[in-house]
Amino acid sequence: MLENPISTLYPINEIFQTIQGEGVFTGVPAIFIRLQGCPVGCPWCDTQHTWEQRESDQVEATEVVEKEQPSSNWASMTADEMVKLIEAKGYTAKHVVITGGEPAMFNLIPLGQALEQKGYQLQIETSGTFAIQVTPSTWVTVSPKLDMPGGYLVRPDCMKRANEIKYPVAMQKHIEQFDKLLKACPPRAEAIIALQPISQRPRATELAIKVCIERNWRLSAQLHKYLKIE
Repeated sequence: MLENPISTLYPINEIFQTIQGEGVFTGVPAIFIRLQGCPVGCPWCDTQHTWEQRESDQVEATEVVEKEQPSSNWASMTADEMVKLIEAKGYTAKHVVITGGEPAMFNLIPLGQALEQKGYQLQIETSGTFAIQVTPSTWVTVSPKLDMPGGYLVRPDCMKRANEIKYPVAMQKHIEQFDKLLKACPPRAEAIIALQPISQRPRATELAIKVCIERNWRLSAQLHKYLKIE
């Protein structure tokens, strides 16, 4: 039996409405639910404030909605509470992105069910290092993180579940590592593969464009950073 979405608690770092800036849904209005907690340790991560879930940082739910500044503050909320909060804010987007942190550390089925019952489309963005627990219709974006300080391995089951594989690159060795991963953990045939230049570095962008053209993959250019929006 699935967990009751009324009682399942999630650590929420922030909730806000914006434009999705990455991957297949680039340009789509979206509600972001950012979860607190991630042990993977990517050096270039731009949300390092979400890594630790400290009791001293726990706050009321109202303090994580549309934060003015990034912080490690988080609130404990149920799926039902999040849906009610989103409705109360009057958000118009119908696409919801669960990100982090590392959202796959948590069972997202109750949250997905609660959102889908209200007509929302769900997407998660995960490193592929934890078992993915989502509804069947959830769009899964796996952004594989290889050889990170946390020591976690990308899981074959995560690669197989992915609708979209969005891989961060900065140099040629990252392409070579990615090729090895695709061979060891092949995705489904219809999975979309995109390369994402790390931190908009010119050389990384040039490399990603070159490889995407050669292999007929997609480029994920992190539109939100160019537009300077969250």
